[in-house]
Amino acid sequence: MAKSRLLLGSLAVSGALVPASALASTSALVAPGALRASRNLWATIDVCNPPHQRNTVGIRGSMPGDRRPTDTMFMRFRLQFMDTSARHWVDLAGAASEYFSVGNARTARQAGRSFVLVPPTRGNAFTLRGVVSYQWRHGSRIIAALSRTTGAGHESLAGADPPNFSAATCQIG
Repeated sequence: MAKSRLLLGSLAVSGALVPASALASTSALVAPGALRASRNLWATIDVCNPPHQRNTVGIRGSMPGDRRPTDTMFMRFRLQFMDTSARHWVDLAGAASEYFSVGNARTARQAGRSFVLVPPTRGNAFTLRGVVSYQWRHGSRIIAALSRTTGAGHESLAGADPPNFSAATCQIG
């Protein structure tokens, strides 16, 4: 498992991959426009600094299959922090995965990534959110691409800590 450490002020990050899991199967072909509207397209924070995983933020994503077993689905995970002075979200340097395959596109799939943070200095706190980018590929050709920011109320099939945890943001510090 690859680990990296990069600093942003007093915040540093390292990553760990959470395995992908398959969801229910589907039967008919899905049009690319239907992928965007699918209830299986979501992102959530499923780990936010629990007692036995201090300073860890986990992001989980779900993506619908296009029902073509010859297509492959890919996900990429990023952490962002709220820049309170500029009042907008900023990518956290070094807190991004590469795109990786989560399986063939016959069915919907979930995958996740956890980021271990070096805690900010006392008195500093960061509000974080995740962004999951999705790609459906036929061979090396990208046939659809979408992104979602994290939201609450989603069911992770694996990795949520505590079980059933789902949030839009996470505060560290």
